Amino acid sequence: MSKRDDYIETMKLQLDELNTKMSALEAKAKEAKADARAKYAEEMGKLRQQSDQALGKLEELRVAGEGSWDAMVAEMEKVRDAFVHSFKYFKSQL
Repeated sequence: MSKRDDYIETMKLQLDELNTKMSALEAKAKEAKADARAKYAEEMGKLRQQSDQALGKLEELRVAGEGSWDAMVAEMEKVRDAFVHSFKYFKSQL
């Protein structure tokens, strides 16, 4: 497996793990009181958007040419880091 394939596989595993954890948090958020549930639902929607964006970037990375690979990796890591940060913040609010 090439370094590129390894990177893509690692990134995919990280995103899958975050999505699994996000689903668990979503279940926990549904147990909250009604007024907090609406806020959690809104925040969960934002997290889902970030997840979709990260998966989209991952797909772009898969098809990126060698010339744009380094720039795409940097973009992918920014998107992933923003997703991780948002996830951790949301988790801290529960």
